[in-house]
Amino acid sequence: MAITTPFNAAAAAYGNASRLINQNASPTKDLLASAGQNSGPNFADMLASQVQGVVDAGKVSDKMSIDMVNGKANVVDMVTALSQTEIAIESMVTVRDRVISAYEEIMRMPI
Repeated sequence: MAITTPFNAAAAAYGNASRLINQNASPTKDLLASAGQNSGPNFADMLASQVQGVVDAGKVSDKMSIDMVNGKANVVDMVTALSQTEIAIESMVTVRDRVISAYEEIMRMPI
């Protein structure tokens, strides 16, 4: 089953995700700075950089797809870019599921 998503819709989704990441990253930094925890990388920064990597991989695969339609790209390069994007998205979904599972487990703990 092929999913047909217009290129504009995909680009808009990547742009929205990038905008949300940039908006949500700043309050976390401010909160940690006020708490006095400045030692090493924090989870929010690491997560934001990984999500930005997924967004960037999606942009590369979209550009490669458009170049393929215009006859400027190699089929192997396009398939490789799409595969890398798919793996990145699957990894991000797995991390999201594990974080939600951990949160639910913490919420079930007795106080």
